[in-house]
Amino acid sequence: MSARLTPGDEAPAFTLPDADGNEVSLADHKGRKVIVYFYPAALTPGCTKQACDFTDNLDVLAEAGYDVIGISPDAPEKLAKFREKENLKVTLLADPDKKVLDAYGAYGEKKNYGKTYMGVIRSTIVVDEEGKVEHALYNVRATGHVAKIIKDLGI
Repeated sequence: MSARLTPGDEAPAFTLPDADGNEVSLADHKGRKVIVYFYPAALTPGCTKQACDFTDNLDVLAEAGYDVIGISPDAPEKLAKFREKENLKVTLLADPDKKVLDAYGAYGEKKNYGKTYMGVIRSTIVVDEEGKVEHALYNVRATGHVAKIIKDLGI
């Protein structure tokens, strides 16, 4: 399990396929702030709520200079279904080998109903224009999280 990121850290570079199979890199967003959020699985209730919240607030975030990228271990085909079914506008990236999830400290040991297992830790990392971590939030809740980010960022 990799260490969690903290403000001031260099955000790990990544290039992953989006829902259409196109390669998207963090470097593509240089000069803009990026909200990178990690979620366990497309088409599940909590992840759908979170993705819809980001989509509903995308204009507000974009006007404030933020791009939004959602990353999960799902395959691009599943992300495409998720996007179509929920009419999502956020960029969704596939990380099936969990290398980026791991680099961002968003994959590790979880506990649920007394069981311990390895899984995606719902996390949000805000990266500044220079590629440095501005905020690193781990174990976030799917509901109400986007409103909290907007408030915390002073948007």
